[in-house]
Amino acid sequence: MPPSAIAYAELYVSDDREAAGFLIDSLGFAPVAVAGPATGTRDRRSTVLRHGSVTLVVTQALRPDGPVAAYVESHGDSIADLAFTCADVTETFDRAVLAGAAVHHRPEPSRVRGQGGEYAVVSGFGDLRHTLLPASGGLVGHLPPDRDWALLPAADTANTADAAGSGARPVLDHVAVCLEAGTLRRTAAFYEAAFGMPYYSSEYIQVGEQAMDSIVVRNADGGVTFTLIEPDDSRLPGQIDRFLAAHNGAGVQHLAFLVDDIVDSVRTLGGQGVDFLKTPAAYYDLLARRVGGLADRIAELRGTSVLADRDEWGYLLQIFTRSPYPRGTLFYEYIQRNGARGFGSSNIKALYEAVEREREVAGR
Repeated sequence: MPPSAIAYAELYVSDDREAAGFLIDSLGFAPVAVAGPATGTRDRRSTVLRHGSVTLVVTQALRPDGPVAAYVESHGDSIADLAFTCADVTETFDRAVLAGAAVHHRPEPSRVRGQGGEYAVVSGFGDLRHTLLPASGGLVGHLPPDRDWALLPAADTANTADAAGSGARPVLDHVAVCLEAGTLRRTAAFYEAAFGMPYYSSEYIQVGEQAMDSIVVRNADGGVTFTLIEPDDSRLPGQIDRFLAAHNGAGVQHLAFLVDDIVDSVRTLGGQGVDFLKTPAAYYDLLARRVGGLADRIAELRGTSVLADRDEWGYLLQIFTRSPYPRGTLFYEYIQRNGARGFGSSNIKALYEAVEREREVAGR
């Protein structure tokens, strides 16, 4: 059976206290478990953070010669593992290996108390891994199964955190992945063969003298959605090329969090220190004509720099944070869907142009 959901994303970072502090104080995540020397894990220190249904794990190396330190040195602060939940870990592992995934860890029992069943680890795009976990995560949800954890008092209340706006409990809408030129179709085919994530849509986007190609792959029920993006190397270098240079290869460019009220979320998050990309005022002068039915919302969208797009099913609103990490190797998106289901050219172009505008402003 193919994976059903993303259990967690694990970030390898150079300073776990700073990285976790941003996610807690600014984005509203709550710590639920820790691992490190005090729990028997000697080579790294980790904190599991949760907000709504989204779980992030922040990990720092405690030894300069281990895999965590090597990953951060090569890729900067970035996502090293996207863990999948599976109905049958061994079956998913066998399918992925047959499709060409490298074996990092063969199926064996989890070390986490109350998190029964086996786990395995296989390769994904670039140097990223996929930990495969049983669908049932136990009472505390899914934790990385290769280390010992101490639960924190907040573990039973983390899902009630409400720091991203009134009633906001974010869901992971999609993961945006930057790939090296010439690898897009091969990577999309791998995710379909290995993890049952078939082609969903595709777009070729040109902005001035720059261009990129993209394919969206997702599982059957939409619980796992990857937007795969590669630069067109026949055009001038752009933001995808800069990410690949900073990250030293393919990686997760951003995580998109689905919220119910994006304007409320942006106002609250901005007050907590989140720095969002700014949109030129001229964008909103044409918005009502480009995206019909939003005339009564233009003022609040302009005031919060929220972008808008429409497809045949409805409209969506979105905004992107600046990267809080030293090499700019990861940022976050907030998205509100009002019926919209697709990833049209305007959506991807909005992301591309938002980052380009930020670069131009910074260079003045």
